[in-house]
Amino acid sequence: MWNKFILFITLFIFSPLTLAFSQSDLVQQLSKPNSVQGDFLQQRYLSGMPVAISATGEFALLKNTGLVWQMKTPFALSLRINEKGIAQWNGESWVSSQQLGQETQIKIFLGLLSGDLESISQLFTLDLTGEASAWTLVLSPKGLVMKQIFTNIEIKGGDLVQEITLNEVQGDRTLIKFSNLEVDTPINSFVSQALS
Repeated sequence: MWNKFILFITLFIFSPLTLAFSQSDLVQQLSKPNSVQGDFLQQRYLSGMPVAISATGEFALLKNTGLVWQMKTPFALSLRINEKGIAQWNGESWVSSQQLGQETQIKIFLGLLSGDLESISQLFTLDLTGEASAWTLVLSPKGLVMKQIFTNIEIKGGDLVQEITLNEVQGDRTLIKFSNLEVDTPINSFVSQALS
């Protein structure tokens, strides 16, 4: 009988309930790196189309600075995303894009990659499951505007974000997978100049 009691206490003490991975744990984990860079595969699935539209490229995210998103295929396109907005590289300089709702898009995208759940929680309800090495965060829209665009956004990861799925109301879906991730390694001069 004592053996069962000891087993029960041991299981209770070390159960997932007492070792739960919380949102604050996730924020702390994702905000550790000063920079993250790597490759991405972006696949856009349009309702009614059997094949995804794919794009590949490289990205670099610098903590508290911004993101450079360099699409390589199917064509070259470089974007800089920071608190000032979204800008596109025209081969000589960065040209700002002033689109309606852009501030919200920036807040969501930078928040997703850097673990800024506070700003995201203003727009979405957050549901985190899993553990530090394998977690899933589902964002369900709160406000009317976001509810008209997204069914939900699903983010999966471990030490870093590995995958983002944007599920849209009209049935379209965008899947972004990150690979060859490097943390706190030197960034190239193009990225450095773009984010300075």
